[in-house]
Amino acid sequence: MQLLPGPVRRFAAWCAVILLASGVVYVAVRLCVEFRTAVTPALLALLGTALLRPLHRRLVKAHVQRSLAAGLTCVAVLAVVGGAVYIVVSALIETGDQIIASLRQAAKGVADHFGAAGTSLDDVASNARELLGKFGGTAASGVVSGISVVGEMMAMAVLALLLVFFFLRDSDRAVGTVRAVAPPGGADMVEAMARRAFGAVEGFMRGTTLIALIDAVCITVGLLVLRVPGAVGLGALVFVGAYIPYLGAFISGAVAVLVALADRGFVIALWALGVVLAVQVLEGHVLQPMIQSRTVQMHPAVVLLALTAGASVAGILGMLLAVPLTAAAFGIVHELQGRYEAATAPGPGPGPQPSSGAADS
Repeated sequence: MQLLPGPVRRFAAWCAVILLASGVVYVAVRLCVEFRTAVTPALLALLGTALLRPLHRRLVKAHVQRSLAAGLTCVAVLAVVGGAVYIVVSALIETGDQIIASLRQAAKGVADHFGAAGTSLDDVASNARELLGKFGGTAASGVVSGISVVGEMMAMAVLALLLVFFFLRDSDRAVGTVRAVAPPGGADMVEAMARRAFGAVEGFMRGTTLIALIDAVCITVGLLVLRVPGAVGLGALVFVGAYIPYLGAFISGAVAVLVALADRGFVIALWALGVVLAVQVLEGHVLQPMIQSRTVQMHPAVVLLALTAGASVAGILGMLLAVPLTAAAFGIVHELQGRYEAATAPGPGPGPQPSSGAADS
C-alpha cells in the first residue's frame, strides 16, 4: 500500500467504507423485509408517536394520568382516521358508477375518432371475461391471498396502535433507554443523534399534516363552489394522499378531476384541474418553505429517489415510510457533521484578553 500514491490510497479507503456501509444497509433492509410484520408496525407507531406527542404532552400538562392521556390520544386518532376512511370510501362508492360511465364514453369517443376497431371498453370487458374463464383458478387463489393480505394489514394496524399507546405512555423513559443501550463513552452522541432523528421525523409529520389539512380545505372549498359531488370525501382523499409526496397529490388530484368530469362535464373538470394546480403551486412555493423551514430540508430529487426505493422494497407502505425515514437519516448526518466541524474547528487564536469587568458583564 505504501507504493501507491496518497490520492489512490484515500480513494481505496473511501471505496472500502462505501462498500462496508452499503453491505450493512443491505443486510438491514433485508432483515426489515424478512421481519416486516414486526418492523412495519413499529415504524408506523414511531410516525404516529411523532405526530401525536404534542397532544399527549398537553393532556399530561393538564394533570391527566399518562396512561389515560395515551389512551385518549389513541382513541382520538382512531376516530379521525376511521372517519376519514369512511368519508373517502363512501364518496368514491357514490361516484364510482359516474366515473366508469365517463371513462367508457371517453374511450368510445377516442376509438370512433381514430377509427380503431376493437379498442372500446366493451371489447376489453369481453376479452377480460374470456381470460377469467380460462384462469378462474388463478383468480380464486388471488382472492384468497388478497383476503390474507387484508387480514395481515389489519393485524399490523392494531399492533401499531397498541405500540403508539405504549410509546406515548413511556416516552419519558426514552432518553434513559437510549443511554442504557449506547456503547460506553458514546451515550451523549447517541442521545444527540436520536433526538435529532426523532426531531426531524416529528417536524416532517407535523408540517406534512398541516400542509395536508390546508390543501384539503382549499380543494374541498373549490370543489364545493364548482358543485362537484363528494367534495368532502375528495378533500379527505387529498389529506390522506399528502403523506406520500408528489405521487399522493397527483393521484388524489386526478381522482377529483375525474369525478368532476364524470358529473359536471369537461368545462367544470378544467376548472377543478385549475383548482388542484393552484393549490399545488401554493403548497410548493408558499406552504412548504414557510411551514417546514425548521425541519430537515430535502431536495425533490432525493424525495423522488426515496419514494422509488421505498416502493421497490415495500410498495405503497414503503413509499409512506421512505420520506420520514430519509428525513431521520438526514438529521443524523447533520448532527454528525456539526459535531465533526466543531471538533475540527481551530481554537481562538491569541489576542487581547478581555478585562475582568467585560467578562463579568
